[in-house]
Amino acid sequence: MSKTFAPLEKISFKLIAWVGTPYSVIFHTLLFLTVPTLALMGFELRAVLIMFTTWLSIEAIYLAIFIQMSVNRNTESLEEVEEDIEDIQEDATEEEEAHKVLLHIGHQMKTIQHDLDVLRKSGVLKTNGNGPSHRIHV
Repeated sequence: MSKTFAPLEKISFKLIAWVGTPYSVIFHTLLFLTVPTLALMGFELRAVLIMFTTWLSIEAIYLAIFIQMSVNRNTESLEEVEEDIEDIQEDATEEEEAHKVLLHIGHQMKTIQHDLDVLRKSGVLKTNGNGPSHRIHV
């Protein structure tokens, strides 16, 4: 939302939200019933119909603008969600790669442990009896 149009946009979004409510339906129904009764109250029917048609045309234009604003707003929101999904997918790919590396390291550690066991059994590698340090006798 740009700073220049922020108050106008807030009002527009409130109107958009209101148009989609039952109160709007009631308001418009009453308005549509009231306008034709002007002709019954003595106003010229032709003038009432012209005014009513003009008003409906202007309202239709504004409703189309409001609909487009909603579409634009939802599109921006969807683009943000799409970016979030892409970030999550990248993180998942990185985690998958890290998992593969850890599995590879684990496999290498097993291979090294096996090689050490073979060297110990053959007598080439002897421990000093104080724990994990090893000496290779060649």
